[in-house]
Amino acid sequence: MEVSFSDLTGNAAGGIDPLLLLGVALVGLSLAGVALLALLRRRGEVRRRAAGESGPQAGEGRGASARRALAGLVASVEPLIAAGDDGTRRLIRLRLVQAGCFDASAVPLFFAARIVAALAGGVAGALLSPLVSDQMEGANLALAVAAGAMVGWYTPNAWLARRIAGRVAVHREGFPDFMDLMVVCAEAGLTMEAAVERIAREFVEGHPSLAENLYIASLEVRAGTPLGAALERLGQRLGLEEAATFATLLQQSAELGTSLSHALRVYSEEMRSKRLGRAEEKAYALPSKLVVPLTVFVFPVLIVVLLYPAGVRVMSGMAT
Repeated sequence: MEVSFSDLTGNAAGGIDPLLLLGVALVGLSLAGVALLALLRRRGEVRRRAAGESGPQAGEGRGASARRALAGLVASVEPLIAAGDDGTRRLIRLRLVQAGCFDASAVPLFFAARIVAALAGGVAGALLSPLVSDQMEGANLALAVAAGAMVGWYTPNAWLARRIAGRVAVHREGFPDFMDLMVVCAEAGLTMEAAVERIAREFVEGHPSLAENLYIASLEVRAGTPLGAALERLGQRLGLEEAATFATLLQQSAELGTSLSHALRVYSEEMRSKRLGRAEEKAYALPSKLVVPLTVFVFPVLIVVLLYPAGVRVMSGMAT
């Protein structure tokens, strides 16, 4: 007796048309893809501005029209999808900024991505439930749909946490270089505001994510924000304690009247020592990490290769 896929999905989903479920999943994935594309284009525009290119010229064309249309769509449905209190929204906004999503509509897009991912996960759970068991009906089907929806709901959070961790690691590796260039700029006679803008241009190729955050800090200073407040916001965006300490260092140097170049040099040496210490820590942890792959993959092969000739001789001697 032949049973088609549509029969299985129709019986498992309680009469729901599988084509409708598949259409909902495709629409949800398409919306998530459009949102991700818009965020990536905005990040590219910020990097081009940090490199010194003209922002309006780089943003013209169909890409700008698509972003405006998407922003209008998100603004129209924002009250429906951006749930939570103001504190939760601010926290998510900060985490999105730390992940490199500087768009103004990033928070509602994130909520929309979670809703779409939950719907897609529920549909996937309903469609894949017949592959697990032929008795997926009633409570079991509801459990499969709920499990898929839960996985889809938390998938954007997992992606966001992983992206933040990766960017923080990159920023931590590039921050000592930033401090070294700050020392050079201070000794050359540049002001701190001009030094931050100059270093942002220099870091576009080597440290692009750090460069865009420095460029935002320089724009805040141009808009009238005090340098200390701009650097504090820079530390929040980078997610580094070193950046917050750097802002405090500049403030204390200005209040106490100490030599700024000397303070920057001492702090730069400290940052380089910390980076060297992290590298040494990774090197010391390497032997312990190699124990498991050596024990599981290398040693059994060596034992087989070394003992196989002796085993063959023993077996041939017993046969004779």
